[in-house]
Amino acid sequence: MQLKLYPFELKFRHTFTISRKSKDVQPLLVVELLQDGYSGLGETADNSYYHITVPMLMDSINAHRSLIEAHQLDTPEAFWEQLYPLFKDNMFALCALDLAAHDLYAKKLGKKLYEVWGLDISHNPLTDYTIGIDTVENMVRKLQEFPWPIYKIKLGTPDDITIIKELRKHTDAIFRVDANCAWGVAETLRNAAAFKELGVEFIEQPMPAADWEGMKEVFAQSALPIIADESCIVETDVAKCHGHFHGINIKLTKCGGITPARRMIAEAKRVGMQVMTGSMNESTVGTSAVAHLLPYLDYVDMDGPLLLAADTATGVQIIDGRIIYADRPGTGALLINNE
Repeated sequence: MQLKLYPFELKFRHTFTISRKSKDVQPLLVVELLQDGYSGLGETADNSYYHITVPMLMDSINAHRSLIEAHQLDTPEAFWEQLYPLFKDNMFALCALDLAAHDLYAKKLGKKLYEVWGLDISHNPLTDYTIGIDTVENMVRKLQEFPWPIYKIKLGTPDDITIIKELRKHTDAIFRVDANCAWGVAETLRNAAAFKELGVEFIEQPMPAADWEGMKEVFAQSALPIIADESCIVETDVAKCHGHFHGINIKLTKCGGITPARRMIAEAKRVGMQVMTGSMNESTVGTSAVAHLLPYLDYVDMDGPLLLAADTATGVQIIDGRIIYADRPGTGALLINNE
């Protein structure tokens, strides 16, 4: 096996702001695994909240390059199990390698990845489009310039209810709200009651990730479903979230890729929780991989390429929330500079 690494720094179409930070660029790392004349692509993102940088990711992967390149791919799951002890403290790096292995494996079989799993894509959920925190006027303008059936609205300001009221004047689209840990119990319950009347579908991670007691109270009283994000990182967190959240948002970068994500989905479904996957502002490489999980999901937030001013690859297309798969095997991602 041959391993190649491609660091990117892509600009956002607009400054991207959530409750704890703003950014104008998204550093990303694309991993390519080549074997037997086939190529598999995976991706991961830097993230300051989790103290992850692209140079750190590259150093971590390069430290185990010889073992990776000595591997003869049997299944992606076996590859993940072999790499997990080496990357258990850097799941972001493991994610990129796992996605590349899945892409490579499906290409060897001459199938799209969802076909490898025998999935039916006829009832896939639509993806939302994210409106980052800004002035109310700018948030309205972003909404109007990008008509969409479902919006995720980033909140965590003193004017959150006012923002949703104003945005609601301009569209009948479904709203989802993401506070990125910014609220407390009382604020969450108050906002949930107000938002229910304003066409909000659910609230994502309203409170700090470690506030399990507060989340238990919110879970019991909230007028809207509550979805875990920062509280649900790896597989063992699914059990912790049960009884504290109505559903979980799985980020492939955080949990270590598709292999553990599929197990997390199965466990969440088993205990009656809703499941979505989310974006870490990945380009089309990572987003194309997420797309193959859609038949498993209740909701999806895979708008990364839509938020970026440039891209790394071609692959899935997103039109009015609907995902259109590339007409090629694997995940469908193909690096632009390799075309």
